[in-house]
Parts: sequence; C-alpha cells; structure tokens
Amino acid sequence: MLNQVVLVGRLVQDLQINKTENGKKVATMMLAIPRSFKNMEGNYDTDFIRCILWDSVAENTKEYCKKGDIVGLKGRIQSRVIERDEKKETIMEVIGEKVTFLTNKKTEKIEAE
Repeated sequence: MLNQVVLVGRLVQDLQINKTENGKKVATMMLAIPRSFKNMEGNYDTDFIRCILWDSVAENTKEYCKKGDIVGLKGRIQSRVIERDEKKETIMEVIGEKVTFLTNKKTEKIEAE
C-alpha cells in the first residue's frame, strides 16, 4: 500500500509557526491549486489544500516563502476525527515531508527536508 501525494501550488498566506505542548514546531499551509480542466461555465476552478508542516520543514518554508510564492510539496494524506457542535467530523489533510521552493525573491530553487 502507498500513501504519497505531490502538489504544486501557490501559498494562500504567510506561514505562522506554533509550538505543541511537547515543544514541536508546526505550521499550517494552505495551497491554492488550479484544476487542469474548465468547469461548465468555461472557468478553471481552484482547490485549496490544507497542509501541515513540522519542525525544520516548517521553519525553512517560513523563512524562504511568502504569500503568493509557488511551492512543490511531497507528503502523505492523513485523516483525523474532530468534534464540532457535538458532531464528529473527519478532516483530510496533507502532511508535508518535503517542500521545494519554486518561486521566491531570496533564492531560485531550494528544498526543505
């Protein structure tokens, strides 16, 4: 079995790094990824994918990328159950294991692992 995903998209917002109770650094990154086909009205829809980055991957991405930059992400899909308004809800998110910075002002192409 295989759980691997590769995405290329634009950062919707600048990253904010938080710390968990045990001191691990974590950042949530939202990627805007246009679909490769047009909808019924002749427009390209965009998907917004929530991605979670940990520790050095989060730090390096925050340092080198900002809103609007294009990044490539390699990772895995993960599901978790949360409770909202006394209802259980399953959330799907991508856990980023490697981020490639495809466009930004500081450098041409750098990878964070």
